[in-house]
This record gives sequence, structure tokens and C-alpha cells, in this order.
Amino acid sequence: MDYSVLDIIGTIAFVASGAVVAMEAEYDIWGFYTLSLVTAFGGGVIRNILIGIPVSSLWDQQLLINVSLITITILTILPKGWVKIWNKWGHFFDAIGLSAFAIQGAIYASQLGHPITAIVVSSVMTGIGGGIIRDMLACRKPLVLRDEIYAVWAMLAGVVVGLHYVSSSVGWYTLFVFIVGLRMLSVFYKWRLPRRSLSK
Repeated sequence: MDYSVLDIIGTIAFVASGAVVAMEAEYDIWGFYTLSLVTAFGGGVIRNILIGIPVSSLWDQQLLINVSLITITILTILPKGWVKIWNKWGHFFDAIGLSAFAIQGAIYASQLGHPITAIVVSSVMTGIGGGIIRDMLACRKPLVLRDEIYAVWAMLAGVVVGLHYVSSSVGWYTLFVFIVGLRMLSVFYKWRLPRRSLSK
């Protein structure tokens, strides 16, 4: 499994995530496509800026752009009942996107020879960047800034890849499933990070 497979998995998952949020916000078709695309590609753009890759490299990802447009178009014509069923799995698709993109971002930075700190940052921003932009455009509090455990799992993926605990297709697959599992466990059991509040 090279990381192009992770690209495709993450892209489809985050496109679906963005599309569901756009429907919840009752955006028009332009907003639907915009929110879906920024969810899928926003994290990669932020990552590229941080690790010194030209932002224009986005246009080299024609396969992923085509996959995104096809996925979005399918979602626009699905019956409403199917979309509601899809929406019930929103956390799962988001977990898939988070895991796939976090690992892909870590691998990308690692192959460029960056240090562990840059690898972790690349992992986190690739995993959560698109979701932050999505939530801001939908006027929602970004998921990563709530007290849910979310970005921690992206950091974990970056550390594992950055320390070369996994470096093969089998290892990446295993880590992918592990991160998805941790994210879904944190949703199911409502694991929370500590927080400070001025309210009682």
C-alpha cells in the first residue's frame, strides 16, 4: 500500500464529511461543492505551506480532484433517505479521513527527510486542516477545538511514522485501522481532554 491509496481513501471520506455538513447547513450546490472540496484538500494545502512544498502542487493531483468531483456528484443525486443513512455514519467517515490523511501526511514529510517535529505537524495538519476550514465555513465550532480527543490521534500517527515504527504497507494498513479504531472508541465512550471554563 503506497500512500496514494491513503490519499484516495482520505479524499473520499473527507469529501463525504464535507458534503454532509453542507447539507446540514442547507447550502446551495455551489456551497456543497466548495465545502466538500476544501474538506478534502484544505489540510494538504496547509501542510504544503508548513513544510515548504509549493501550493501549486495541488494541481498535480488530478486523479484526486476527479475522484472528489465524482464523489460529490454522486452525493448530490443520491435519494435523501440514503444521505440520511450516510449521515448516521458521519463520525466513521471522519475517522477514516483523519487516519488516512494523518498517516499520508506523516509519510510525505518523512520521505522528504524532515525531522520528527515536522513529521508530526505534517500529520496533524493534513489530518485536521480540512475539517477546521469546513467547520469554519459552516459556522460551526471546529471539531478539533472541542474537548473531544481528535487531533491527538493524528499526532500519534505522526509519531509512529516519524520514529519508523512502521515503514511498510502492512504496517501502514495496521496503523490506519488502529487510528480509526481509537477515534471511534473516543466517540463511543465520549473520551474527553481536560478543559478550562469560566462558566460553572
